[in-house]
Amino acid sequence: MIDINTRFITLIGTPLSQSFSARMQNKGYEAAGLNMCYFYTETGQEHLKEIIDGIRYMPSFAGCAVTKPNKVEVLKYLDELDPLCDKMQACNTVKRTEDNRLIGYNTDGIGFYKSIEEETDFVLRDSVSYVLGAGGAGRAIASALAFQGAGKIYISDKNEESARFLAEDINKNFAPVAVFAPFGDYSCLPECGLVINATGIGMGSSVGRSPLPKDVIRPEMLCFDACYNPAKTQFLMDAEDQGAKILNGLGMCLYQGVAQIEIWTGKRAPVEAMRQELMDITQG
Repeated sequence: MIDINTRFITLIGTPLSQSFSARMQNKGYEAAGLNMCYFYTETGQEHLKEIIDGIRYMPSFAGCAVTKPNKVEVLKYLDELDPLCDKMQACNTVKRTEDNRLIGYNTDGIGFYKSIEEETDFVLRDSVSYVLGAGGAGRAIASALAFQGAGKIYISDKNEESARFLAEDINKNFAPVAVFAPFGDYSCLPECGLVINATGIGMGSSVGRSPLPKDVIRPEMLCFDACYNPAKTQFLMDAEDQGAKILNGLGMCLYQGVAQIEIWTGKRAPVEAMRQELMDITQG
């Protein structure tokens, strides 16, 4: 029941029809006894400033969540960045303070790392990875890899300038382990134990498409897709056909959402209730 004391969170991005976040978050609030409500605001960058300013001056908002394509653009409209968010230069979580200030955080990297750690036997330290996609999700994932001691991170994007900038930022802010890989040049893939799709290709209007040719995937790879709806993108189906291990972004969604609730509320999030809700969605 929404009342005068309800505090709101909205997810800002597009497309959002594939998102499970509202059900997961609202189940978390319910399980924790929190009078909060999470809902969607589907929008790109055109009116992002006005939306963020609205949240700033509405005391009913605890903050907002941010997703593709707004994770980098939103930085312009915030008052302060958590040190990790500042290093990543991408934000997926905004906390509103009582004095109308907006503080940016990034929990995507935490979600990615926890998912790999909990759901696979892949060791990130000294690993060689290929990250396809240099937007907000790619930034968070590459940053997490560098922070966790990766040996080398190849970064590629159709927008090659973005990939170059991300590699430079990783090398400057975390560790000198990032290497720009020209888009469509897969010569580095034989080195890579972990291949990551952070482009968004495979969900929404691009269902059935993959950002990588199937024949460059090898059985000894772990292939990770930040997308979780559909549960198996074309990229993951291709990887499975090639004998590779696969993992979608559902665990990343869970653990980044857990961290978000703890930022917005200062209380421990009910992890198992949120996990069960995600399982109910995927199995139902």
